Amino acid sequence: MSRRKEAAKRDEELLAQLGYKQEFKREFTPLEVFGVAISFMGLFPSLASVLVYAIPNGGPIAMVWGWFVASTLIFFTGLSIAELASAAPTAGGVYFWTHSFASPGWRNLLCWLVGYANATGYIAGVASVDWSCAVQITAAMSIGSGQTYIATNAQIYGIYVAVLLSHALICSLATSILARIQRIYVTINICLCFVVIIGLPIATPRQFINTPSFALGSFNNLSGWPDRFAFILSFLAPLWTLSAFDASVHISEEASNAAVAVPWAIVCSGIFGILLGWAVNVTLAFCMGTDLGYLLSSAIGQPMAQIFFNSFGQKGTLVLWALVVIAQYMMGSSCVLVSSRQIFAYSRDRALPLSSILSRVNKSASAPINAVWFVVICATLLGLLAFAGTQAISAVFPLAISAMYVAYTITIAARWLGDNDFKRGPFHLGIFSLPISIIAALFMPFMCVVFLFPMTPSTSATTMNYAVVVLGGVMGLSLVWYYLPVYGGVHWFAGPVPNIRRHDKDSPDLDAQNGSGEEAVKGPIGA
Repeated sequence: MSRRKEAAKRDEELLAQLGYKQEFKREFTPLEVFGVAISFMGLFPSLASVLVYAIPNGGPIAMVWGWFVASTLIFFTGLSIAELASAAPTAGGVYFWTHSFASPGWRNLLCWLVGYANATGYIAGVASVDWSCAVQITAAMSIGSGQTYIATNAQIYGIYVAVLLSHALICSLATSILARIQRIYVTINICLCFVVIIGLPIATPRQFINTPSFALGSFNNLSGWPDRFAFILSFLAPLWTLSAFDASVHISEEASNAAVAVPWAIVCSGIFGILLGWAVNVTLAFCMGTDLGYLLSSAIGQPMAQIFFNSFGQKGTLVLWALVVIAQYMMGSSCVLVSSRQIFAYSRDRALPLSSILSRVNKSASAPINAVWFVVICATLLGLLAFAGTQAISAVFPLAISAMYVAYTITIAARWLGDNDFKRGPFHLGIFSLPISIIAALFMPFMCVVFLFPMTPSTSATTMNYAVVVLGGVMGLSLVWYYLPVYGGVHWFAGPVPNIRRHDKDSPDLDAQNGSGEEAVKGPIGA
């Protein structure tokens, strides 16, 4: 038997122990799993999208040292998620683990909440990435018009919807095609970073080159918040870029040697993102000039594009910005891909409305196409926040992070506080597992609270942070549905629902039957 077939057999057996049959083709190689993690991160296009949060909340210090501090702290979350992914590589990810770890009296409710928070985070992530892509496209149009074109929110929304629809079509392709194009995605992302790191200092005119004291030590607060709080708000830039550590987890059932490939993709992409992202930020800090207010208010409407324009001129910027837009577009495709797998997995366990439809796998494409279109439709509706104002649509950025952190925090805490017998996988943290988990579980709730604050202390209906409204609304409605008399999830939801029965010694232990007559799975990682 070939090595690839042996790995496929082990993957299928492990998935069966977790309670699920193999429904996807395992087309993603370890390199392509890493490609998903990198392309979901986006790195340079992500930096371009969230530079608007770093510049007014500290400027150079926020970009350089804020990135270093925040990315190092959040990497502890990535390590914790990687350890769990190695123990139980399933598309369900955090909500599956929560049910396995949590104490019996709490596991159903916590699993329910984690699933909805995770789904909200991914849909908001798709919205934030594709909205950024639409803004970047209009920035290119502004540069090409000599900065005479200024897009309205309605025009940006139209481009946003077009981008979403195209991503739905791409993610409806066969899994084998989606796997191969990850190599293209990761190549463009990495090359773009090095082009900027090397090319920007060479091309930048002397008047825009900053001194070391400014680039590494100047604090510029344009937000109106106290300096210390503004610095913490700047963490949104690195934390959004390095968010969704469980992205590669959701393609576990399509990955070869998932118990090893997925955790290492998380760890390697995290290290790669932290170091390369820091290098890009240092380069920008030295080459962006000192007029930070102009970068935020220029007619181009995009700070990174304005920095490029100052350094490369109109034609050079258009060429380089086209690569940024392409990379951002590819990032959006990966976001829809991963989000659809999360929706599929949660629907497979019957926790979402229309679960029987959303959990269907198209046999010819070996992909959950219904889940793909569900994600795109939800993101389209979320984008309507644009009509409440620019600050309203900007809420999708902190919303994506906050929702993810709710899910991650509950899962990591449940591992240590719940009644379970954790059995580690090939990748583990050894004696460092508990302290790393503690740091992650304390840092994320703190940042959740911070990210629900508005970007400026003076707020109105058009400048408030709508993340708290959307996240609170979704979680509140999920609780209402859970406790709804007669029909609520409390009467029938029993966590992950196995769709395979095993009778050998390695079969998973099964809980009592749930309301639908199915049995809920515990799997090999917890009680």
